[in-house]
Order: sequence, then structure tokens, then C-alpha cells
Amino acid sequence: MSDWQIYLVVGVFSVVILVIAFDLIDMAVAALVGTSVLIALGIIGEQDLLATARTAAGPISLLFGGMIVARILATTGLFDLVGDYYLRATGGSGKRFLLLLIVIVAPLCALLPNATTVILLAPIIIRVARALDIDIVPPMILTALLSNAAGLLTLVGDPATFLVGSSIGMSFGEYLRRASLGGVLAIAVVIPLLPVLMRGIWRTVAPLPPRVARAKLKRPVYAALAVAVLALMMVLFVFGEELPTRIVPPVVAVIASALALLVAYAFKVEPTDRVLRDVDWKTLLFLTCIFCLVQGMAKTGLLQVMSLKLYEVFGTRLTLVALAMICGIGLLSSLLANVPVAAASILMVKGYLVTAEFVPESAMSDQFTQWPAPVIPVFIAMMYGATLGGNATLVGSAANVVAAGICTQEGAPISFGRFLRYGLPLTVCQLAVTAAYVVVLTRFLH
Repeated sequence: MSDWQIYLVVGVFSVVILVIAFDLIDMAVAALVGTSVLIALGIIGEQDLLATARTAAGPISLLFGGMIVARILATTGLFDLVGDYYLRATGGSGKRFLLLLIVIVAPLCALLPNATTVILLAPIIIRVARALDIDIVPPMILTALLSNAAGLLTLVGDPATFLVGSSIGMSFGEYLRRASLGGVLAIAVVIPLLPVLMRGIWRTVAPLPPRVARAKLKRPVYAALAVAVLALMMVLFVFGEELPTRIVPPVVAVIASALALLVAYAFKVEPTDRVLRDVDWKTLLFLTCIFCLVQGMAKTGLLQVMSLKLYEVFGTRLTLVALAMICGIGLLSSLLANVPVAAASILMVKGYLVTAEFVPESAMSDQFTQWPAPVIPVFIAMMYGATLGGNATLVGSAANVVAAGICTQEGAPISFGRFLRYGLPLTVCQLAVTAAYVVVLTRFLH
């Protein structure tokens, strides 16, 4: 790729991010125009689009499946029932509302992709917030931030984490032993920051609205089957890769969406075309275009240069490399969608480890799984950097984009600047505490 093409790719990428940051153009339109420019100028070709499709297929499938399952569950009355219990449990206290939000989001995100959790919980959170006369934007932002942090609890909680883990053959159990504690620390950091970041809600005390009628499930059998589909999806997320047929999480999400649609069709609750029409296609389009733009960045050769730079600067000092991953990838993930950043960074880190002679040349292959223990913290640092760095800005993660889309549909759009006010300070604190954990883990595994 010539110098002018490299400058063009970087320029297009920068313009897309800037127009989104300053709310000049709708984010999906900006990403689509940027991608179209690179395609029209021949910088992204057919092979690049195929490579992008392979990389994006997993995260997009996870999102699509989660959206369908959440949409079907919304027709059961389950959200009204849970929302009623949640509202009564707050006792009208904004402080309790926020703390209970953590209790609800964290365990769910351990077994479901973070964007899926936002989709599932949004109707409940919005219903309770409005009953307490609370602006829905801060709790929806908090839900996205929590879901990203809680996504580190397990291998399947965040698409970026899953992408990095699957690239080195990390098992579900191995992740729990070595990386889950970082997710616990990232969630714990949120609690002392709530009285500062969400002072107004924290101090809110409102009378509960009178209970008109107790919420009930509209169709118990239908609701039970819909919940069974959700339960099956969660079980397969955990154990699917251990089966002889090896069902990976993106495939699980697609299977669950098919079963959910089948249940809705069998009970004649809602036409299939109406369910599909309500899928957030704008978010899916935006993330796909971001993947294409990152593919264009990868073609510039900057990643290969950065692999060599890592070795030149840090040599074989893996602790420093791990810290550089948390900071560097965290910064990139705050500006770009964290999943494609993680996908691109995998090649860079593997290239560094080959250059530093920690692993043979064959480690560049997706089939290589014989990673020595001392290099594992570098990949874990990538997971932390990508997942938590995505908390900083509106475009940093799929969960953020989904939350923004839901708020827009509810008539309360989230600006780039408003999200930044909540996300940036929390991200800095989370990256700091996980960096400390990575340092300890690196020394333990040496």
C-alpha cells in the first residue's frame, strides 16, 4: 500500500470518528460513507470484505441472536413482572435503584454477551426509572458500562474477550481461573464512583406510585417456553464448546433466535416480519462498517510496524508489554469499536511474541494453542484493555451503541459528550485496577 493510501485510510477513519464525536452526522451514516469511500477508491477490495465478514460474523451473530430473543421475551409480560419487583425493591430510593442495577446486570452478563444484556434489561430499567421520575439516560449508560465490565467475568460475556480467548484456544475454565478476578475488580470500582458520577440519582428519594394491579405473565406456557430458550442459550454458551459438535457462542445465539421465532410463530403472538422489523439494524450496520474500516487500517501495515516497535521498546519484558496492551488497546477501544480493535491487535501481539522468540512462527496460525504460561497475561491484558477501554466513549462497544439506540427510540438521545462524562473517569479507574492485577498475575505465572 502506497503512502498516499495509508494517509487516506487514516484520514477517513479520523473524519468518521470526529463527525460522530461532534454529532455532525448519524453514526451509522458516517461509518457507511467512510467504508464506501475506501471501497470506491479500491483500498478495500473483495478479499478484504470477505476477511471482514469472517471477523465480524461472530460478534454480529451474537448481537442479532440476543436482539431476537429479547424481542420475543418482551411479548411475554416477563419484563413487567420483573420491573414491578425491582421497583418495589428500590423503596423509592435512587441509591438502592443504582445498587440493585449492579446486582441485576453483573450475574446476567457473566453468561450472556454484554449487548444482549442491555437489550434484555432495557425495558425493565426504563420502566422503573420513569416510575421514580428519573432521567433514563444515566441508568442506561450505567447499564452499558456495567455490562462491559461484567463481561469480563467469563469468556462469553463480551465479544472482544471471546475473540481474544478463542484465538489462543483458552477454555472457559482456564479463563475463570486466570482472568475472571479482573472483572470482579472492574465492577467493584463502580460502587464508590456512583455518588460522584450520578449524584442526582444517588440522592433521589421518591414516593412509589400506587400499585394499580399486580403484573402477571400474559401467557404462562408461552412465557415458559420463551424463558426456556433463554436458559438453553445460556447453558450452551457455557458448555456448547465442550460438546462433540462444538457449538460456539455465535452459533448458539443464532440457534436461540431461531427457536424463539419458532415459539412466537407457533403461539401466533406476533407476526415474524414485525419481530424482524424491530431488530436494531442500524447498530448492526454501524458495527459492520467499523469492522470494514479497521480492515482498511490493517492493510496499511501499521500493525506489523507496531509489532516490531513493541519488541524494540520493551524487548522480552512481558510485564511492560502487558501494561502497554492495557493502555494502548484501551485508548484505541475508546475511539473505535472494541471488537474490531481486539481482532486487529491479536495479529500485532502474536507477531511480537514470534519476533521476541517466545513462540514459533506457527503461532500466527489460529490452530496454535501451545502458548507458554508467561505470555498468557499479555492476552488477558488485551481483553481488559479492549473491553474496559470501550467504556470511555459512545462508540467504544456494541453495548454502548445499543444503549444509545434504545434511548433514541425512547425519545432521549445520548450525545457523545454526555456519555464521555460518565464513561471516561470510570474507564481510567477500571484500567488502573486491572493493570495492577495483570502485574501480579504476570509475576505469578513467571
